[in-house]
Amino acid sequence: MFLADVVGTVVSPVQIPALDREKLLLLRPIGPDGKAVGRTRIAVDRAQAGVGDRVIVIDEGNSARQILGNPKAPVKTVVVGIVDYVEKNGATVYDHQRSPRAQP
Repeated sequence: MFLADVVGTVVSPVQIPALDREKLLLLRPIGPDGKAVGRTRIAVDRAQAGVGDRVIVIDEGNSARQILGNPKAPVKTVVVGIVDYVEKNGATVYDHQRSPRAQP
């Protein structure tokens, strides 16, 4: 599992039956402090996340296939939740209510 910021959506003309009607998101993996780590990834969205959300991501094929309910799905990475806040060493380092996207 890892944290990520949603930076975009992905639309593909490639037809893969296991991905019919699935929303794909472009993710930037981050550390608890919000700094980018690792490479950008594409994930299936099961949390109804959107651009600007901070999310929790499963990045393991068997778990992803179980979440999708398809043991043969060619999927490894799935967004499973939207993060409300992150605490590190007792201090809040991220709060969705105070993030720029949450402001009206």
